[in-house]
Amino acid sequence: MSRRCHLDLFLLTFFTLCCHKCHGKPPNILFIVADDLGWNDVGFRNPAIKTPNIDKLAYEGVILNQSYVQPWCTPSRTAFMTGYYPFRSGLQHGVIHGTEPCGVPLKYTLLPQKMKDLGYETHMIGKWHLGFCRWEYTPTYRGFDTFYGYYNGAEDYYTHVQGKLGHHVHGLDFRDNKAVVTDQNGTYSSFSYYKRAVQIISKHNSSTPMFMYLPFQSVHSPIEVPKVYEDMYLNIKNASRRIYSGMVTALDDAVGNITEALKDYGLINDTLIVFTTDNGGPSHLGANNWPLRGAKTTTWEGGTRGSGFVHGSMLKKKGYVNNELIHAVDWLPTFMAVAGGKSESDMDGVNQWRTVSEGQPSARTEFVYNIDDVLNGSAIRVGDFKLLQGNPGRWSGWYPPPGIENVHRDPIGEAHFGEMLFNLADDPNEYNDLSKAMPQMVEKLKAKISMYKKGMIPALNPDPEPKANPKYWGGVWSPGWC
Repeated sequence: MSRRCHLDLFLLTFFTLCCHKCHGKPPNILFIVADDLGWNDVGFRNPAIKTPNIDKLAYEGVILNQSYVQPWCTPSRTAFMTGYYPFRSGLQHGVIHGTEPCGVPLKYTLLPQKMKDLGYETHMIGKWHLGFCRWEYTPTYRGFDTFYGYYNGAEDYYTHVQGKLGHHVHGLDFRDNKAVVTDQNGTYSSFSYYKRAVQIISKHNSSTPMFMYLPFQSVHSPIEVPKVYEDMYLNIKNASRRIYSGMVTALDDAVGNITEALKDYGLINDTLIVFTTDNGGPSHLGANNWPLRGAKTTTWEGGTRGSGFVHGSMLKKKGYVNNELIHAVDWLPTFMAVAGGKSESDMDGVNQWRTVSEGQPSARTEFVYNIDDVLNGSAIRVGDFKLLQGNPGRWSGWYPPPGIENVHRDPIGEAHFGEMLFNLADDPNEYNDLSKAMPQMVEKLKAKISMYKKGMIPALNPDPEPKANPKYWGGVWSPGWC
């Protein structure tokens, strides 16, 4: 063979390898969202909670110690799916109720559609809660190839009925794509969901990357779990806390079964797993965010600092706790970067892949907790400093788990509705208000909030629509009434 032929062969091999490296299949992405999971409700923070599968994934991967979400379900899901703060779309206040004629505005291209455009198969299993009054608002119209789950924010774990039986507004809420699911009555939802996830994994063609969004119903109210899980916590005398803890362990079993399926079908080494809660836990319903202040629905750390981790063979640094700032809006641009795409330059979210995969400094130095024009409350963090303005939400105290004495009284009165400044590096549990001692820092952060408020859309807070009542739709919550 001539020297020229050798050179040509070398160049051909070189460029082939380069092209394979540049254009090889990106990893599968499994995005697991737990509902209403408290800061203190995972085994890797609280050994009293039995979550061996979640703990193993967390310890093998990267535990996210400053990963923030919104105070409520719908706003966090809006952030996950759009990459924008929910106050930019009018979804910053509360949640979308089943009879409210609204949804994530159709001008937004959601995460699953973006992943689909990058060549991914896209699947959703679980809770939507982003509007369904029109079919165009629902998952399979917003980028998901398949959907198996429910539209509303809460329902019975066994009957899958949203609304109390006997109440004038109640109905079945369970869909397989657009078809109504009627064969899961009596099956605990976590079991239904993990079985569907395993089924999809078992049939997946590994030549195509897969994006699976798995927002579990667990551990949102109603507080329900098979007795075998409740009985794992007979040492807990408080009934709500005992049942809730069992719910967390049932969720953990579901995560374990899905992880085993990824191993069984040879996908685990090519799958990035991201786990997060959607907001802090509701302390009055058995959840616990100790030692953080506040709970679900508040802009205190206990309502917004979420338990989470990332896991995968593609992580260059793992087995540690990451203390860099990450926000819910960051997952969309991060997933797009992992998939080989790029997000819009005006997006609130930023690509955090180097942060979570290599331990590099965060791509952000500030974020907005929320701007709620209905509650008249807002909060922002810049560096280590956090400013709260107005109403931070109802649950503003410190709520220890049963058996630990609360030495800090639940604050009451006008203090809730002023300005409060905290240095979270020194005071992560928000005991010491520095607003009087650091007026210049207060003014700096107020100016930041004022800037963000210029981009706020007034909260969508529509009146209930009587035509949404499932009694007009065969006893099933259905689109088509707005």
